[in-house]
Amino acid sequence: MSTPTPAASSSGGVSPANVSTQDAIQNASTTDRLVLEYLRARGHKSAEAALLEAIDNGTTEDAGKTVSSDELVKGLAVYAQKPSRPGDNVLKDNASVLQELTTMGNPPSIQNLIASLGTVGAEEILNVDPTDKQEGFRELESWVEGSLDMYKPEFRPILYPIFCHFYLDLIQRGFKEAALRFYSTFAPSLAPNHNSTLHHLSTLLLPSHVQNDPLAQRFLNEKYIIRMSRSGFSLLVGWLTECVGGEALGAGEGFSGEIGRRGRESVMRVVNNHLRFDVTSASTTVVSPNAWEESTGLLSSLIPKTTQAAGTSTATSTVPNPNTFNTSKGELKLGLPPISDDLRAETERVLREQAMLDRDPNAQYDIHFARPPAAPGVVSPTEGDMLPHPASFKTIDLQREVEKVRDARKRIRLEPSALSSVDLNSVQGGAARARALPSICAYTLQDVGEGAPCCVFSPDISLMAAGFSESYIRLWSLKGEKLRGLRNDVSPDSVKDSSSISKLREKEGTTTRKLIGHSGPVYSLSFDPLGGSAVPPRYLLSSSADATARLWSLDTMTNVVAYRGHQNPVWDVQWSPMGIYFATASRDRTARLWSADRTSCLRIYAGHLSDVDCVRFHPNSLYLATGSSDWTARLWDVQRGTCVRVFIGHQGTLSTLAISPDGRYLASAGEDLAINLWDLGSGKRIKKMTGHAASVYSLAFSAESSMLVSGGADWTVRCWDVKSAGGQSQARENGTDENSALRPGDDENSESSDLLATFPTKRTPITQVHFTPRNLCLVAGNYLAPDSR
Repeated sequence: MSTPTPAASSSGGVSPANVSTQDAIQNASTTDRLVLEYLRARGHKSAEAALLEAIDNGTTEDAGKTVSSDELVKGLAVYAQKPSRPGDNVLKDNASVLQELTTMGNPPSIQNLIASLGTVGAEEILNVDPTDKQEGFRELESWVEGSLDMYKPEFRPILYPIFCHFYLDLIQRGFKEAALRFYSTFAPSLAPNHNSTLHHLSTLLLPSHVQNDPLAQRFLNEKYIIRMSRSGFSLLVGWLTECVGGEALGAGEGFSGEIGRRGRESVMRVVNNHLRFDVTSASTTVVSPNAWEESTGLLSSLIPKTTQAAGTSTATSTVPNPNTFNTSKGELKLGLPPISDDLRAETERVLREQAMLDRDPNAQYDIHFARPPAAPGVVSPTEGDMLPHPASFKTIDLQREVEKVRDARKRIRLEPSALSSVDLNSVQGGAARARALPSICAYTLQDVGEGAPCCVFSPDISLMAAGFSESYIRLWSLKGEKLRGLRNDVSPDSVKDSSSISKLREKEGTTTRKLIGHSGPVYSLSFDPLGGSAVPPRYLLSSSADATARLWSLDTMTNVVAYRGHQNPVWDVQWSPMGIYFATASRDRTARLWSADRTSCLRIYAGHLSDVDCVRFHPNSLYLATGSSDWTARLWDVQRGTCVRVFIGHQGTLSTLAISPDGRYLASAGEDLAINLWDLGSGKRIKKMTGHAASVYSLAFSAESSMLVSGGADWTVRCWDVKSAGGQSQARENGTDENSALRPGDDENSESSDLLATFPTKRTPITQVHFTPRNLCLVAGNYLAPDSR
């Protein structure tokens, strides 16, 4: 007969129960500790003890449930597919699976499997009824939408990952019909912010689709990070554990009945296994509504890993959030590039001579208008920091610098702030609009059969080029001049001086020319910027679906070089402001740096998880910005090839970027209909600008960096105030959008307050917007006939 063990003295030692409790708390995850703190604060001792016991056993889920062999067969039978239609299940009714198997002959292999199984612990296939996910998500959505307005911005992001996991889980279990019903019921409420991803998920209809899809595997294998305040997290835990909303009861009624209980278990399973909460100590009222999404998502693979040297070896470490990564990369040199002393002196001499001819004695000081001093806190690069370039300047460099000064003198000063305090329908409003808004000249391409993916204007506004899906490029002279190339029978010995070259050009010519050389649709074009606005460009770059970038001579109107290196279509190409180097963006998930005089690339910028869709150089050519289908933008050090900034906040593919002329801001936009403005120095988002009703295709800053103009698939050109604080605004009657009825879904209430004006077209998606140095805005696009939309 055993003797009972005496109880430990309370004064002389610690009880084994307390030791076990403290060990369990030490082994708990951060989320479990927060839940334990909440339960202890509310006095739920039984729930706290149950959770501690589960943690002590090594799992926070109920692993004691078993499934019978009949239930297991029901769970596995949904994978049986019709040979003629692989997307359909042979056995749609789970309740009659055994009877249908018997009718089909119940193959011996299945009989042997059933006989050998017995009851097993099978949590993964326990819930074969898909209604639990329908009920669970319905109640969760009702609770989120019924919560206090101050909590909605941080609660709403949790709906998206839970929806995705529910849908993928239904597909993996073979419940195709239930998954489609679930999608059609709840996807519309999430579509405004996640339309592209939801459409992608809707194409996954079989378990094999989920297993082979990269995005689905990211959801299944990575933790989705949700940023929440401490009070908001407590409310969420309280609703999940107590079936009430704490401070905000919401519209939901909690989880009631057997279906409600299973719905709660489904939500809890996703929360425990696939979500990680970044709980901040900041108050909900302090954080702006748009800030919650910046640190939300599948971030572990989006943020580059940092390399740390330890003695003779190097180690990589994971950075928890983008702000930490951006801070770790230190200060950037975002000032304008330096000008050599010789070029400065020669420019001032030419300006002084011109001033004497114009009888303007103060004009020699105008060089300061073209190169204003750097803003406080902005570091300017030195001559040693710049990319390799010719040591001496050429005549074209002098012409460019002189023309910059002239452009600065004749520039139209745009003042967007003039519209902030006047009634736009009054007489004063008309005068304010004239001061704040630019003149916009639109070029429309008619009768474009297969479409024109890209248009571009030359820096001196003498040429426009468009790339077509039929694999060719067309040039137009915007001045009405004939485009005459050099004859192909010219001998180099016949060229004596510059005047003799004009005699060697073709005698006949037209105002438009066709350039043929690509073997796939042309996706991007870029004129060389070496002459600036002083002289017409001499070269044109193009990129295509044939995986090449090509250099075209505008003297001979022929293809000079084909640059090969990418293995997939090249989506974008961009000259650097220096005119020597250029960058390409491709479907192979890389951006590359090239020199015009070499056929092989100089640098490869790898790190994006999907297509690199657009590239833009910083005005000083030291940095390269890239936008990707992985919803992020990155800033790269051009020479070192390393990522120095990562920008996370978009909810869709990025299609265009723009860097302000003063080098301080980055604007990004894409399929999520939002334009984000970022501070390059800190890597933080300044504001989110909304108003477009369809994808944004192009962005451009004014010369003073005070205004941003955008064009998109909603057939509009929109002007934005860069300096204003932003935020949501009420609907305004500015008389600028008369064709809103043509664009269903254009919700005026979604416009942010920094939207200055909207200029509609009839049916022309705007694929290119361009600001001249004197602040004239040019836009271009191809007209869509009513029967082609």
